[in-house]
Amino acid sequence: MAIPEDWLEPVDLATAKRVQAEMGERVETEDRFGAINLLGGADVSASRFDPTRRVWAALVTLDAGTLCVDETVTETRLARFPYIPGYLGFRESPALAAAWSRLNRKPDLLFVDGQGIAHPRRLGIASHLGVLLDVPTIGVAKSRLVGEVVGTRIMLRGEAVAALVSLRARSNPLHISPGHRISLESAVAWVQRLATGHKLPAPTRAAHFAAGALRRAHLAETMAPDGP
Repeated sequence: MAIPEDWLEPVDLATAKRVQAEMGERVETEDRFGAINLLGGADVSASRFDPTRRVWAALVTLDAGTLCVDETVTETRLARFPYIPGYLGFRESPALAAAWSRLNRKPDLLFVDGQGIAHPRRLGIASHLGVLLDVPTIGVAKSRLVGEVVGTRIMLRGEAVAALVSLRARSNPLHISPGHRISLESAVAWVQRLATGHKLPAPTRAAHFAAGALRRAHLAETMAPDGP
């Protein structure tokens, strides 16, 4: 299915609200995936204070058995949609979708730095990407956006929309939420399975480093002195 233009880059906030409601109705929170042989990690490096709205996006794929990196694709562009809390998907998804289109092999499960359904309209960046690309996604966030903490679950309007998961001793817990085509229980199990002694699971850790390296390389290039 071709991606509707409004799903990527709505013309204004009113359109973005309508699109989030439309896409949110398509989010699935039950397991619908097959064999997981290739994992994916997605992350974007950006500053909300950057007037140019430049984003540095990275998609990294890893072998599910060895966790060795299979492929890294990056994309740098100027986001058309401004930084507005709760609408991160419209700022980051165009660059990530462009990177996705250039992957030689698409992952069977995608881990996204950000929220899944733990979002006011159930459409954090992980859910947004999942619906856009029709791929199972998991949101791996570092902080809470909505809801109340009850034990190890984050509850919103009577529903468990995320779980608190620590992958390393003495680290703040991650906020793990279903993105699309996966249950909360399966999302937590996969994140725990991919712990490697670091704060982040292997796929988002790899994507985080790739996006950061892309940004640093770009900044170093733009700040380099002119030649003779």
